[in-house]
Amino acid sequence: MNGPGVEARVRRLRRRFRPRTRPRFEGQSFNRLIPNILTMLGLCCGLVAIRFAFEGRFEQAAVLIVVAGVIDGLDGRLARLLKATSRFGAEFDSLSDFLCFGVAPAFILFFWTMQDYRALGFAPCLLFAVCMALRLARFNAALDVGPSVKPAYAYNFFTGVPAPAGAGCVLFPLFLGLWFQQAGWETLAHASRHPVFVGLVLVLVAGLCISTLPTWSFKNFKIPRHFVLPLLLGTGLYVALLLAEPWAALAMAGILYLGMLPFSVRSYLRLKREAESLLEPVVVAENAGAGSA
Repeated sequence: MNGPGVEARVRRLRRRFRPRTRPRFEGQSFNRLIPNILTMLGLCCGLVAIRFAFEGRFEQAAVLIVVAGVIDGLDGRLARLLKATSRFGAEFDSLSDFLCFGVAPAFILFFWTMQDYRALGFAPCLLFAVCMALRLARFNAALDVGPSVKPAYAYNFFTGVPAPAGAGCVLFPLFLGLWFQQAGWETLAHASRHPVFVGLVLVLVAGLCISTLPTWSFKNFKIPRHFVLPLLLGTGLYVALLLAEPWAALAMAGILYLGMLPFSVRSYLRLKREAESLLEPVVVAENAGAGSA
């Protein structure tokens, strides 16, 4: 009865019915949740920025929009690095972008100066928020089309000004006004706060967001070797300016981005012409083959 076969069987039964010391949980790993957590932090920045705008704390509100823009640039790249991209993450990111870069800047500018014109002053703010929603909806619809429809030369370009850049450009009057106010130039600060000027900026940036203008995405942007050192030096100088005069640096960033748009269009058209010139011999050969048949 106490042979080796019985002892082996008892040991197997003990291992089989032994309670697990570490229960097995089902779900996603924490690394795959990090991009969504960052998106949530960016959404919170946009919400708090709206609250600060209600309270008249426009400097803090502007800083939070800038922080939300930095987070938006990190969460997507981190998701691709961790291989944690998902449809949920894309939709959540778009909803966060609409609030942070569409609704929040509109509220900030409205309470900063546009409320003096009441309903007439609210119209440009409303237009900007609606155009930002349309721009993000078009971006989401392009995700369902598939990569085969988009030509290869267009991969490094957005259609229209992206949401974070649009928010930074539309807040240009606020950055400019805070810079002039900090420098003691009250006349220029009052001029940059004029509702007509702010309204024109809102309408202009809203149009750029929903336009079909090709803009650089900087995802796979390659820098020529002879431009690397000047770019590093320029970045160092800009960081120094950002630490010394943050509002002046942010205002200049908006001017630089708008000044880059013509060069972006020229680059897109050049790549398009090169791609079409490569396809012309293939099309001619196919037509010749079809004619001979």
